[in-house]
Amino acid sequence: MEQIRVVVHGVVQGVGFRYHTRQVAQQLGVTGFVRNQPDGTVEIVVAGTQAQVQALLQWAHRGPASAQVSQVDTEPYTAKILDSFTIER
Repeated sequence: MEQIRVVVHGVVQGVGFRYHTRQVAQQLGVTGFVRNQPDGTVEIVVAGTQAQVQALLQWAHRGPASAQVSQVDTEPYTAKILDSFTIER
C-alpha cells in the first residue's frame, strides 16, 4: 500500500474539484480524503496500491474540466487513513 498527500494549486476551488476527486477515488477503489485549504489549494490524501495512487495523481494534474491546475505537490503521508474516501470541510 502507498499513501501520499497531494496539494493541488491553481483554479481548483469552486469548480467541483472535491466532488470529482471523490468520484474518481471511488472508481479507483482508493481511500483517503479531499478538502479545500484556506490558501485556495485543494489537499488530497490517498491510500491504495501504487497503480491506484498514481492513477489518481495523474487525474489530479488535470482535474475536472472547469479547473485550471497550475502545480501539484506530493509528499509521503504516514497517519492512518479512513476506510473510505470522503470530502472533508
